[in-house]
Amino acid sequence: MAHPSQLGFQDAASPVMEELLHFHDHALMIVFLISTLVLYIIIAMVSTKLTNKYILDSQEIEIVWTILPAVILILIALPSLRILYLMDEINDPHLTIKAIGHQWYWSYEYTDYKNLGFDSYMVPTQYLTPGQFRLLETDTRMVIPMESPVRILVTAEDVLHSWAVPALGVKMDAVPGRLNQTAFISSRPGVFYGQCSEICGANHSFMPIVVESVPLKNFESWSSLTLHLA
Repeated sequence: MAHPSQLGFQDAASPVMEELLHFHDHALMIVFLISTLVLYIIIAMVSTKLTNKYILDSQEIEIVWTILPAVILILIALPSLRILYLMDEINDPHLTIKAIGHQWYWSYEYTDYKNLGFDSYMVPTQYLTPGQFRLLETDTRMVIPMESPVRILVTAEDVLHSWAVPALGVKMDAVPGRLNQTAFISSRPGVFYGQCSEICGANHSFMPIVVESVPLKNFESWSSLTLHLA
């Protein structure tokens, strides 16, 4: 969960998000090194009146400042491509959930069960209980088993939406008439919050996403109880 004045990312709750955080730190260190080098060169050029005649026309320096940026780009591109393919991997999911975007709420269908589905609306401010977050809490949470591969099928009924949960490293556009899919594994129990990340109309800010990750035994109890109540 993000908190006020937070500068970094939320704590990772999935292996893919951990990889994304590591890649962010890796790229940021390269940016810092380049910025420091450029700043040093600018200060050196401004503060000194000396001129080195070997720098004015040097093939060796031109080779270095041509090859070095290419090497740096490779050091950034290779881990980036690795994570990109990891995010597209969907291997034998234990659970499939269909998320449908509406104006302005989400519907969830557990396709492995016969009649397990519900709508998820934002809880109005006046109905919040102590400990709940304004504009982020829903009346019904999407419950998933922890440490199990979960596939999310994302679509929309009316306009463009986007199903995004930062802590899980998931963001997928919901397009009417199209079925997109993504997958994740929740590495720990907890409650993870997200919001629609595509401007979808007047109440775009009021269709949050709440994912609750629980142990498998608790998930089975929840699904049985929900099916019984349905």
